[in-house]
Amino acid sequence: MSGKRNILVTFGFVLSVSLIAAAVSALFVSYHYSRLQFDLLNTVCGEVVEQEPEAKKIISAALKEYIGGNPDGAREPNGAREDDILSALGYHVSDFSGFTYGQNVLFMAIGFMTGISIFFFTFLYRNKMEVIRIRALAEYLEQVNTGKAVILSTSGEDDFSKLEDEIYKTVTFLYHTKDLAVQARNDFAENLSNIAHQIKTPITAISLSIQMMKQDSGSKHLEQVEKQLLHLTHLEETLLVLSRLDAGTLLLQKEKVDVFTLLVLASDNLQELFVSSGTSIDIPELGEMLVIADLDWTMEAMMNLMKNCIEHNPGGTIHCFYAQNPLYTEILIWDDGEGFAKEDIPHLFERFYRGQNVGEGGIGIGLALSKEMIERQNGTIRAKNKHGGGAFFEIRFYSH
Repeated sequence: MSGKRNILVTFGFVLSVSLIAAAVSALFVSYHYSRLQFDLLNTVCGEVVEQEPEAKKIISAALKEYIGGNPDGAREPNGAREDDILSALGYHVSDFSGFTYGQNVLFMAIGFMTGISIFFFTFLYRNKMEVIRIRALAEYLEQVNTGKAVILSTSGEDDFSKLEDEIYKTVTFLYHTKDLAVQARNDFAENLSNIAHQIKTPITAISLSIQMMKQDSGSKHLEQVEKQLLHLTHLEETLLVLSRLDAGTLLLQKEKVDVFTLLVLASDNLQELFVSSGTSIDIPELGEMLVIADLDWTMEAMMNLMKNCIEHNPGGTIHCFYAQNPLYTEILIWDDGEGFAKEDIPHLFERFYRGQNVGEGGIGIGLALSKEMIERQNGTIRAKNKHGGGAFFEIRFYSH
């Protein structure tokens, strides 16, 4: 609430309390004044009756005429004091208040009800203002979460002003931190891209030199050089992909892809590796199951998972399974090898992390790249050891 509204609320509370207090005070003052009148008249009448007992009837008749008759008839008091002549005659304090007492009670009731009403409406007004302020702050935080927040302007000096200031400071700090993080990510992506391009130049030169050397000599060392050159080429290509992912420039197509087709294409691209390692793959045909994904990049992700299984179980069998429900489509890939080292499992999807059982030439990017591709397509991936041994990958593509 603003300063003026805060003053208005305070004034409303003070006014309502003042009216209630004034009404109650008026009631007590009226009763006290009537009591004084009663006691004074009682004393006077008592003295007169004491001096002239015969005057009692005269006084009674005069009092009846003053108050318009005794409304309760002849009231005989019980336990009245001897000097209380008015009570002995059947009168009370209220009989001598008359219209004035009724007026006082009426005014007291009006003042009391007015005070209660002002207090009630002031309380409602104050609560309404607080609800409006809380709702405004909640909407502002929603705008912050959606990235549409504007500068928060202070609405006034009240209990919420400090909260507004702290929220604005926090949001400003978060935006600044976000900008720094985005800048750092872009710098990292740019550096990664530069490194990849710098590697590409010597790779091209070395490749040409090897081709020329092969024509002149059949040295076995050339095969080793060529093998390492292939690793460098793969590293350069992967770094370029990672840099595009970090920079947000890698666009993934959204199309309906059949899971069986996806797994078969991935295994076909690794046919040479399967043959050279003596590994087989089992992909059951379980009917058409579609996911919304980019075929090429999702196939690349599956290939990386299959290659990891080959490394952990050369000469064995890689198993695949898939199922679908209203929430997600699940793809399972596992082998019958020794599985992952327990201490490696929390780090398997970290970039450039090489586990204990990784094969030669591994650079620790394949699983990280698979995770990036799957998660960017509304999916999740989890790695663990299968009961009884073997590396186990669980992939889920969610429908919504």
